[in-house]
Amino acid sequence: MVSLNLRFVGTYQDALGALGDPTRRLIFEHLTRGPRAVGELANELPVSRPAVSQHLKALKDAGLVVDRAVGTRRIYHVNPAGVAGLRAYLDQVWGDALTAFQAFLEEKP
Repeated sequence: MVSLNLRFVGTYQDALGALGDPTRRLIFEHLTRGPRAVGELANELPVSRPAVSQHLKALKDAGLVVDRAVGTRRIYHVNPAGVAGLRAYLDQVWGDALTAFQAFLEEKP
């Protein structure tokens, strides 16, 4: 059962889709350890710098990361608001699943 009360539907769907890609998920996990520039991420991962940039764009479009200019570089970090929206969605889905499971157990003789 899907709740009709979920806010930011596009946001959590975009975030889930973005994290569905293993490379984007790995980049996101690296950013949870601290801000990084594209070049730093490319050095830490088995993907090219242009590929890292493309994945960062997808993560940014999904609201999971933000960037800021530092000289000629862009530094990327996790967007707390985007993660909070995704977490709220997952908490609600998990809560609904636990409620349904409890109801199922209470129905059993």
